[in-house]
Amino acid sequence: MVTIDSFAQKLLDHGITPSRQRVLILKYLIENQCHPTVDQIFITLRHALPTLSKATVYNTLNTFIEAKLVRPLSIEDKEIRYDIVTENHGHFKCSSCGGIVNFAVYIDRFVAEDLPGYQITAKNVYFDGICPACIIKTEK
Repeated sequence: MVTIDSFAQKLLDHGITPSRQRVLILKYLIENQCHPTVDQIFITLRHALPTLSKATVYNTLNTFIEAKLVRPLSIEDKEIRYDIVTENHGHFKCSSCGGIVNFAVYIDRFVAEDLPGYQITAKNVYFDGICPACIIKTEK
């Protein structure tokens, strides 16, 4: 069973001082691996934390990113989503429902031979399409 103490310990393991806000944001990310936006996190948690602000959510996520606890996703031009899975993997975004799911892909095998002398700091694979649930909805 996962407890609040285990979330606090995960923060400590990454060099982050636990606070109620940080613990609940981490808990949300782990329990809702839907690649949420700041707004989604804020709207969901503001009932449990009435004093929570969007600035706190932004600052907490930036702290998590610096500690390599969370990974930012820039799939859309205007918003960043956050992924608790930090190992290399791909993302599929449904153009119908907007859902984003992870999938296994061996990104480290991709070699950029046409970029000699460049330092690659991130490798991302994004697929766009329609998810099975949306395909079924359109067939009805």
